[in-house]
Amino acid sequence: MHAFIRYLLVLALCAPAPAWAQTKGTLDPQPLPPLSNPKDPNLAAKELFGRQAAPASLAARSLGFYAKGCLAGATALPVNGATWQVMRLSRNRNWGHPNLVKVIERLADKAPKFGWNGLLVGDMSQPRGGPMITGHMSHQVGLDADIWLTPMPDRELSRVEREEMSAINMVRDDRKDIDPKVWTPKHTALIKAAAEQPEVDRIFVNAAIKKALCREAGKDRAWLQKVRPYYGHDFHFHVRIHCPAGDPCEAQPPVPVEDGCGKELDVWFSDAVLHPKPSKEPEKPRPPVKLADLPAACRQVLTAPGPSHDLKDTRELPQRQADHQ
Repeated sequence: MHAFIRYLLVLALCAPAPAWAQTKGTLDPQPLPPLSNPKDPNLAAKELFGRQAAPASLAARSLGFYAKGCLAGATALPVNGATWQVMRLSRNRNWGHPNLVKVIERLADKAPKFGWNGLLVGDMSQPRGGPMITGHMSHQVGLDADIWLTPMPDRELSRVEREEMSAINMVRDDRKDIDPKVWTPKHTALIKAAAEQPEVDRIFVNAAIKKALCREAGKDRAWLQKVRPYYGHDFHFHVRIHCPAGDPCEAQPPVPVEDGCGKELDVWFSDAVLHPKPSKEPEKPRPPVKLADLPAACRQVLTAPGPSHDLKDTRELPQRQADHQ
């Protein structure tokens, strides 16, 4: 038990800030300044990948691990669909492996069956994947996506709303259960539908949300094994799909064949996890991931030309939307 608690505390240090999904974007995204020495071997890889605004014109492949890799031949999820809208367009993170884009579109099309107009989609990956300057440690190989737990409204959101609107926190103030004022059976139905997609490997949610799902699942519980409690998922759930067949992608170990609703879930609500004691020693900063730390093929992904045709900036809304601002 104590070893597992220590493991959870390590995860807490590795996890992105819980409020990252809530961080506001900007209406005037500016390109990062040029690097003085982009070939410096000690340069953090995030500085290189964060400056790529378009995908690499290569065959679609996920290379490396979810938290240490890159993405070739990325596809952009359109910022508007009949049953989805992309949020925080200024981040330019609505890119993914074509398999991920298909999963999101399919899940969004199912949303109206549960009483949702559609999905609000948060971060996926950068145009060429790789480490990000801000936010996630994962989302590097185009196989991760954040889906807001706030339903899409029955209208098209403005650019201002997409950059500044906040998602709804589903977790009670004491962190021990969901907030019944905002959580509904529709949330359970949506997460269940996501977990039942054959391409989905894992779904990460706050432990309180996992508790609610365990309580509300009924007799059909097989899908619960894919839903894993993790820090920082109060406002959204994180969908992670399997490595595509034939790609040089590093898979995670299979999830345990159980619903995950027993003692292992109870640990997340222990005082040691909910109220960890501050460390007596200052945390040592982690060295940045360098290009040499990523799969060798990521160098080609980084230097490959972009599309030969004019690539529309995916951060821009259609003209009809701009006319309403």
